[in-house]
Amino acid sequence: MARIDRIAPEIPVVNLEESLRYYESKLGFEVVSEYPDGRYAIVERDGVAIHLFEDEKRTQPVGVHMFTGELDELHDEFRRLGASLTQGVERKPWGNRDFRVVDPSGNELKFTEPSSVLA
Repeated sequence: MARIDRIAPEIPVVNLEESLRYYESKLGFEVVSEYPDGRYAIVERDGVAIHLFEDEKRTQPVGVHMFTGELDELHDEFRRLGASLTQGVERKPWGNRDFRVVDPSGNELKFTEPSSVLA
């Protein structure tokens, strides 16, 4: 069976410049590519890429789910950097632990530590 190697979600943002500053300064991502029209860019961290595109008419935020084996450390880092945490670390009924962050456009980033990491 053919493999899928990677995912890179495209996330709409109201103001690309503001979003790039947020992803860099509050979430530790690095801008790796910006398109000349100033409306599309790619940020990466730890091999995870997120494509951001400016769409000032977009009113519906999206959600992205990312996994880590270092949830507490990541939560502490984001809190220290001043990220907009909307949920602290919580254990879910199915065993996973997660926390949530919202970006300046209202997009929600959920960071999860699978229960298999905790076993």
